[in-house]
Amino acid sequence: MERGEAVVRRSPRYLRFLLSGAIVGIVVALILTVTFPANDEFSIGQVFGFLLLLCGVIGMTLGAVVALVFDRVLAKRSHTEQVEHTTLTTPEG
Repeated sequence: MERGEAVVRRSPRYLRFLLSGAIVGIVVALILTVTFPANDEFSIGQVFGFLLLLCGVIGMTLGAVVALVFDRVLAKRSHTEQVEHTTLTTPEG
């Protein structure tokens, strides 16, 4: 049995933050599409598609920034623990 030290810390799940940001971006794009007055040059679908791309990317970027900030904050709360490494062997059969 070997003894050693390991740093224990929590970290955010980046994919969840990115997806949450994208969902917020989709909702914002939908709200902006509905609230702006109708345009004769572009259909509602075209306006929504453009805003969806723009707001989706901005939302995902903001989600990533929030995840990175959480990661920095949680990294400061890391601590070292004593660990034991054991190796288990099983009979092959």
